[in-house]
Amino acid sequence: MSPRVPILFALALLAACSAPPAEPDGASPYDYELSEGEVGLVPLPVGEPWPDFSIGWQMREELVDAASRSLVYLSKPSAKSFFPYGEYGEITHDHMVASVTRFREVLETSTSAEDFLGQLNDDFEVWVARGRSNTGDVFFTGYGTPILDGSMTRNGAYQYPLYNKPEDLEKDPRTGDILGRKLPGGGYEQYWSAAELRDNGVLDGKELVWLTNPFDAYMAQVQGSAVIRLENGALYEVGYAGKNGHEYRSIGLILVEEGKIPKSRLSLQTLRDYFAQNPAEAERVLPMNPSFVFFQESAGGPYGCLGQKVTALHSIATDKDVFPRAALAYVEARLPDFTEEGRLVQRPHRFFALDQDRGGAIRSAGRCDVYMGLGDDAMARAGQVASRGRMYYLFLKPGRSGVAKASTTWVP
Repeated sequence: MSPRVPILFALALLAACSAPPAEPDGASPYDYELSEGEVGLVPLPVGEPWPDFSIGWQMREELVDAASRSLVYLSKPSAKSFFPYGEYGEITHDHMVASVTRFREVLETSTSAEDFLGQLNDDFEVWVARGRSNTGDVFFTGYGTPILDGSMTRNGAYQYPLYNKPEDLEKDPRTGDILGRKLPGGGYEQYWSAAELRDNGVLDGKELVWLTNPFDAYMAQVQGSAVIRLENGALYEVGYAGKNGHEYRSIGLILVEEGKIPKSRLSLQTLRDYFAQNPAEAERVLPMNPSFVFFQESAGGPYGCLGQKVTALHSIATDKDVFPRAALAYVEARLPDFTEEGRLVQRPHRFFALDQDRGGAIRSAGRCDVYMGLGDDAMARAGQVASRGRMYYLFLKPGRSGVAKASTTWVP
């Protein structure tokens, strides 16, 4: 996760074991891209029952914080350029601000789960994600923030850097999309691939921090952020600063196709063990993914593409071309939890979240990435998120009055 994009964890890094079912040509039906101008939500049909939203009352404290962060983003002038949203422009910027503000008020003023649900019923309407082939079936994956050992200087075991963004890599100032390398005569060309960056020395002198193995550096790129545990015990946070604009290719799938790892055994730990046991393979295999992520110091994060801190289990990443930024969502999916014995098991989860991040490998209305949190346990859970479920969005009913002005000074 990042100011631009959290790169999918379960599906991107471990694609072969957790990908949704493929069509005969190998493409996932969940990855079907909408036509330009199409949106990923439709109003819930009249007569179709609502989900039981009362569970949100148990999550009040975390949701107040997450909603407040969405409102800070919406208070910025640049946020207005991404509205109105909807096939007919139904959701204006003011409507979005009012919706998130009213939800925060309901969280703060409701006295019970029943009262919470009643206020939502009175004031909100529900839209549903179109999902796979307009069935409402959404495929969920997870991402998180790893804690990795590192050093600010190259020494001893610390030989594998994360890099600052090169000056000649241009981004769209409004959307953050990669434009490429600016040409002297005007225009842009695609930036160097990962293999080219390794071979041409363009990143020499751009090292930000040094890690102990190449797979850790690669995993930080896949997640888009990391917390680095330095030699003196201090923690150094790094976050997304840009990427080279090339499409992601799964290294897990590469190794399965080459017969190096059985598909049935593919996991984060299997990949880590493989590269630890075959260190020369890292130099060969990792650059086969042409995508490459650059970093910057990012204290106080991790941050999503809205520039706001993301919240474990209450921030999601979607395709921001088809889903509305900062909006209130509700998810029904199976997610992994630890048992008392330390095993991961899949259990039904229902929770509210704010749409505050962008999935770098997500290009459809049928995919969503759930932020699972910081550290080893969160990363273990993130690597096991591979669930079909439903996703709803809540907007204030048109014409509802009495909505307080959104706070623009909230501080986490």
